[in-house]
Amino acid sequence: MDLVLVTGGTRGLGLAISKRLAATGYKVIVVGRKCSPECEEWLAVTDNAVFESYDFSDTSGIHEFSQQVTKKYGRLYGLVNNAALGLDGVLATMHESDISTVLRVNVEAPILLTKYLLRPMLINRNGRVINISSIIGSTGFKGLAVYGATKSAMNGFTKSLSREVGKAGITVNSVAPGYMATDMTQGLEGEKLESIKRRSPMGALAHVDDVAGMVNYLMSDEARMITGTVLTVDAGSTA
Repeated sequence: MDLVLVTGGTRGLGLAISKRLAATGYKVIVVGRKCSPECEEWLAVTDNAVFESYDFSDTSGIHEFSQQVTKKYGRLYGLVNNAALGLDGVLATMHESDISTVLRVNVEAPILLTKYLLRPMLINRNGRVINISSIIGSTGFKGLAVYGATKSAMNGFTKSLSREVGKAGITVNSVAPGYMATDMTQGLEGEKLESIKRRSPMGALAHVDDVAGMVNYLMSDEARMITGTVLTVDAGSTA
């Protein structure tokens, strides 16, 4: 059974990804600061997933965490870098400490985690790295300058890393969701939400399960020749 680790996997999109991968037959290590009630409920009825606690704002401990995970569960086949902060606020009034935290959690942490968990994949000469980006990384959005910068950074990371590890049989891709009904977008409601829906050719928002399906596909052998790309799941809103 191939082993996959999903960061930020206890709620919203991360939980949907974890559930989809486990249902497909992967053994999923769900990582989050704490296990949410909905994740606990799911873990109680599945044999294909376990929870490990880690706070990715603590980048100094990522090396040790990676070693512990590998020692406890074995070599990873797949890594889904989903954990991210989306602090809302115009740049001119955003506190420096908030900027630093977003950059640390959204960019530095996934790069370091990938660095250490790549090593077992390189030994196996097989693996998948999937970075959860956002259409904000290419379209921009008022009040999300720092968040948008981090997602653009992850797309650049994806493209360059794919060139480093491709000959070892490892693919690296980004999945860029559009607006979805998650904790991160719960502030979007009323006319703002309706205008986003109208922008889509389908007149709707993508669902977390749609994005989870894309991640599941990229994790499969069918996607072995797809690497170094950004795949958008946004109901066509950026068309």
